[in-house]
Amino acid sequence: MKRFAILIACAAIAFGAQATPQQDKMKSCNVEAKGKKGDERKAFMKECLSAAPAASAAPAASATQQDKMKSCNVDAKGKKGDERKAFMKECLSSKPA
Repeated sequence: MKRFAILIACAAIAFGAQATPQQDKMKSCNVEAKGKKGDERKAFMKECLSAAPAASAAPAASATQQDKMKSCNVDAKGKKGDERKAFMKECLSSKPA
């Protein structure tokens, strides 16, 4: 499932399309599910993907920035050093808030 989400994200980037809210949610849930396996991961993903956005004390802009960071981290997987740093800078400044 993780490979599928990454494939979708790469395809969206390659074609200049913006990720849908569901794709962003999938990326975020995948990041949060790191380390979980089997039935535990399946149950977590089901709950995470079906949950409504959590209301937090932080302003909406902060939550959006956090989502942006999670999404960029997923997209930067496999990059290291200066390449990752440059990618993250571009990603965080170009994705819609």
